[in-house]
Amino acid sequence: MVSMTEQSSPKFDHSVLKDGGKRHYQELKELGDCYAAIGDGDSARACYLEAAELVPGGPEPHVGLGTVALQAGDVDAARAAFEQALQCDDKCADAYGGLAMVFQQQQAYEEAFDMYLRCLELEGDNLVALLGLFQTSCQMGTFAKVIHYLELYLDQHPGDTSVLFCLATLYAREGQLSKARDILLNVLALEPDKTEAGQLLAEVQDVMAQGA
Repeated sequence: MVSMTEQSSPKFDHSVLKDGGKRHYQELKELGDCYAAIGDGDSARACYLEAAELVPGGPEPHVGLGTVALQAGDVDAARAAFEQALQCDDKCADAYGGLAMVFQQQQAYEEAFDMYLRCLELEGDNLVALLGLFQTSCQMGTFAKVIHYLELYLDQHPGDTSVLFCLATLYAREGQLSKARDILLNVLALEPDKTEAGQLLAEVQDVMAQGA
């Protein structure tokens, strides 16, 4: 689990900012996101730090700082920034997702799994967290919970072939071959050129034939 300090920073009420301050904060955050997306970590960090000074209790700039640190490979700084975001707002889904990535990079898979779950409990359609949960499940060999979240996600996004393929893979690993076959046929109907789905379908059908 994440080691959190006992005293949290006071939550900032964004409504006390005047309109100009709100706009400036939002612009800084969005500009930082743009810089981070193109790999300009220094510029992104400067924007996030200025936004954090403007709104000391806002979690978003700390999430941004954590993301930039993670991109730079500084997992200690990333963890500290994501934990700071949670001190500002203990229901910040992105902060839990960021911590999960930190733990996953450190091969602390149980902690990563727990953080991805916390993220999904707050934001059930977070695809990054969902795929991260799938990866850590495969690394841990524990599939029941991730199957549940994949199914929930697909209720809202039935045509997402990447998530369908993940679910089929887990069904195959769990020995639920008929379910895996049906999903893979659906994937190939939606995306006929998805080679890995065709390969897994052939494997599943071969095992089913041997057991017939």
